Amino acid sequence: MEKLEAIQNELKQILSEKRYLHSVGAMKKAEELAKIYGIDIEKAKLAALTHDIAKEMPKEEMLAYVQQNSIPINEIEQEQLGLLHGKIGADIVKKKYGFSEDMQKAIEYHTTGSIQMDTLAKIVFIADKTEETRDYDNVEEVRELACQNLERCMLYLLNDVIKKNVKKEKLIALESIELRNQILIKLANAEKI
Repeated sequence: MEKLEAIQNELKQILSEKRYLHSVGAMKKAEELAKIYGIDIEKAKLAALTHDIAKEMPKEEMLAYVQQNSIPINEIEQEQLGLLHGKIGADIVKKKYGFSEDMQKAIEYHTTGSIQMDTLAKIVFIADKTEETRDYDNVEEVRELACQNLERCMLYLLNDVIKKNVKKEKLIALESIELRNQILIKLANAEKI
């Protein structure tokens, strides 16, 4: 618990109040989901708490950080620098707090998703989008779905973000599309059994 409190105090200093409250909300939701799905609660709380550690970094600083730390970025991330905060955050928590690889990956994948996601990563992804300060149409239904079926909740959230990006004529991360397709295949195969 001491590590958690120390990190919370650090985040309070570097994040805006709104982002800090969102991060604490994500931590609470991740704890709830970790209990339901039998995942290490401490890992889930720490990964969710720090998932946006690099979110408010200025874009120029993000670019400099990925270059200085040899973090590979793709063409879509080059165009939408905001997507980099997951990769940068994963690198920061590795170096600053010694987070395990699965915790780093959960932070890295929380923006776009990935076919490499494990249950911890899915919990952080969902906690980010369903925590208590989030307020959007159907948020209560999505929160309930998160407690019933991680895969279906992931699918709902991916569909939602893809639709929004299409509507705004924004680029869509290929990782999101690949993950969506993987989940659809997995769900279809589960129904055949």
